[in-house]
Amino acid sequence: MNNNEYGYVRVSTKDQNEARQVVAMRAFGVDEQNLFIEKQSGKDFNRPQYKRLLRKLKAGDTLVIKSIDRLGRNYDEIIEQWRIITKEKRAAIVVLDMPLLDTRQGRDLTGTLIADIVLQLLSYVAQTEREFIRRRQAEGIAAAKAKGVRFGVKPMEKPPGYEAYYEQWQRGEISARAAAKALNVTHPTFLKWTKR
Repeated sequence: MNNNEYGYVRVSTKDQNEARQVVAMRAFGVDEQNLFIEKQSGKDFNRPQYKRLLRKLKAGDTLVIKSIDRLGRNYDEIIEQWRIITKEKRAAIVVLDMPLLDTRQGRDLTGTLIADIVLQLLSYVAQTEREFIRRRQAEGIAAAKAKGVRFGVKPMEKPPGYEAYYEQWQRGEISARAAAKALNVTHPTFLKWTKR
């Protein structure tokens, strides 16, 4: 029975280029027909190519990925996918950017244990870094807001004549819809202005 090598390539957005990962797969020796390429966010595992790959993966096969974060976005996802591939499917994983994460090498207990420890450590570091970045972003936004920086869409300027229509509307002489039409704005915009 032949053991196959499969490559999984993922880029997070449609504009990102997968070429660098594909070149690495070819250099490793993964056949073109065994490449699974996905242009989709890693925030969930609703990824058709990844699911197809998992269905094909058999015991003794090898999955090649460029970096560990191709498996998922957070510690729990990466660990879970690693477990499914190595324990349930009994396939090997090779992470090109991290030679220690190669479960083919000396399939003995020590090799597997080292790969598992390194994986847990790397996944933890990756998640901690993402949380640190999010925290820094939140602190930056809070600091900017404290300085009076406003985020979001700039409010639309009230056109000349607004005050006159607003007063007519307040006195009940004109409806909000009619005032909005006369000012050439939408009904919700006029109502928003009246609340300020």
